[in-house]
Amino acid sequence: MAILSPSGPRSVSVLGSTGSIGCNTVDLLARNREDYTVEALTGNRNVTLLASQARDLNAKLAVVADESLYGDLKDLLSGTDVDVAAGDQAVTDAAARASDVLVAAIVGTAGLRPTLEAVRRGTLVGLANKETLVSAGEFMTQEVAKGGATLIPVDSEHSAIFQVFDFDRPEGVASITLTASGGPFRSTSLADMASITPAQAVAHPNWDMGAKISVDSATMMNKGLELIEAFHLFPVKATDIDVVVHPQSVVHSLVNYIDGSVLAQLGEPDMRTPISLALAWPKRMATPAQTLSLADVATLTFEAPDEVRFPALRLARECLAAGGGAPTVLNAANEIAVAAFLSNKIGFLDIARVVQMVLNTIQIAPLCDLDAVFALDHLARVRAGEALTKIVS
Repeated sequence: MAILSPSGPRSVSVLGSTGSIGCNTVDLLARNREDYTVEALTGNRNVTLLASQARDLNAKLAVVADESLYGDLKDLLSGTDVDVAAGDQAVTDAAARASDVLVAAIVGTAGLRPTLEAVRRGTLVGLANKETLVSAGEFMTQEVAKGGATLIPVDSEHSAIFQVFDFDRPEGVASITLTASGGPFRSTSLADMASITPAQAVAHPNWDMGAKISVDSATMMNKGLELIEAFHLFPVKATDIDVVVHPQSVVHSLVNYIDGSVLAQLGEPDMRTPISLALAWPKRMATPAQTLSLADVATLTFEAPDEVRFPALRLARECLAAGGGAPTVLNAANEIAVAAFLSNKIGFLDIARVVQMVLNTIQIAPLCDLDAVFALDHLARVRAGEALTKIVS
């Protein structure tokens, strides 16, 4: 278990501060300046925003992953006390710097090594990087135990379960249920889904997210990845993780107990709520999130997911059951397929087709270390590129 500073402000590092989760984290830090200091901020390419965040929060270090932008970031932060660095190794080095809390919000496998670095130094990690547990779940959870780190999930669904799961008496838990909004195409016919455009797919009805995550929500791959994450975050069997479609996104997930009780966490769809829990844990902090009014919501509905129209969820279940590197292949192939869809190279329904094709071509084996994870991830991306060629041609 991570040891936090007994008094005074908490020091925080934010990996991926210029993304959606990162910007919401920065917003909360700016609203609570007396309680938090900022050790490091990292971004991918948006040096203008990164520099602005670093100036505003008086960060000790700002890192841009794209080395070619070092000079730009240096110029933007001239005249300040903010140290500047660039490159993938610099991002990992930033994660290794001492801080009470690290928010891991880099999208994709680029976040694996920096998150591992934070885990190994035994800090509290607010985990928003899915790949940490999807691509390297077994390895990463072993490292968490060895390093004495604490993982606080930042996904709204996993945060909800974290808040109502009885970790002291897990034998009393029968199962957990992840809720899914169903995305923008919950009621769209399979025939109509064939003509869905990237612009339509990124227009999520409830959440403000980046393009890739929005597409994952639209295909329900996002929920499949969360199902795999949940298996590594909570002491339950894979067969005891359910998914239910809940269009209002008010009930963020549920824990079902053996006595018939069902405990759920509810709230308005605002990512600052789960982020705040990670920043303040085990306490809570005030946020600008709107207080939920059930009278105003009036109606909450639930339905079973349709795995015929949304095969990504079925693929994720199969990969979790297969174990080993299957989830790694799933994630890598999906990233390539989603990027191709966003570039108008393939259709919406082709995303799951590409993933299935890749899974059919790779023999799955256990992964013993991070190098093995990256090697399999690379192979899956190569195979995904080959699958794209077949579909496009």
